[in-house]
Amino acid sequence: MRFSFVAPLMLAAPALIAAASAPAPSPDLAAVQAHLRDVKTMTADFEQTNAKGQIVSGTIQLKKPGKVRFQYQKSVPILVVGDGKALWFIDYSVKQANRYPIGNTPLALLLDPSKDVTRYASIIPSGRPDLVVLAGQDKKHREYGSITVTFRRSPGAPGGLMLDGWSVLDAQNNRTAVRLSNQRFNVPVDDSAFQWTDPRPKGPHH
Repeated sequence: MRFSFVAPLMLAAPALIAAASAPAPSPDLAAVQAHLRDVKTMTADFEQTNAKGQIVSGTIQLKKPGKVRFQYQKSVPILVVGDGKALWFIDYSVKQANRYPIGNTPLALLLDPSKDVTRYASIIPSGRPDLVVLAGQDKKHREYGSITVTFRRSPGAPGGLMLDGWSVLDAQNNRTAVRLSNQRFNVPVDDSAFQWTDPRPKGPHH
């Protein structure tokens, strides 16, 4: 059950890879592209809510390309680490570690600066002038789910946008939402943050 907090991060991968290309990018979409290009590192606190309304919290450290660490609260024996090549889901309670290509996860949006957002996502109405909402979904494969990323207009932030969080909706209409706070961009993040201890029997140390 604990793993259900984390697993939805993997969903909707094709939404970020195979969604149909959009017309000429809007100013907001161009701003999102600028934000993602200009952010080299980020640290933040996060609060993650699953479809049942259960909430866990923790911290995130991000360093492009491909490195991220979701450190959950002490009561959750889960660690999510992107080491630059793959995204690892480590569950210390059952001594398991599962590897996924970063490009096959929604987090590729945040971790791969070479991705052209305009080719696989579009801006959707937010209902609020201070918010910019980016959505991605493969229209031919709705069973893959979808991802929505929310930015808040902030003149001092990269691209004039502050990354507020994202949500993933899977094929069963289960939504997992991640909300960020205390975001800091382009601050020093040491590579040691993306090392972890493999809990599997006779597993190597990363």
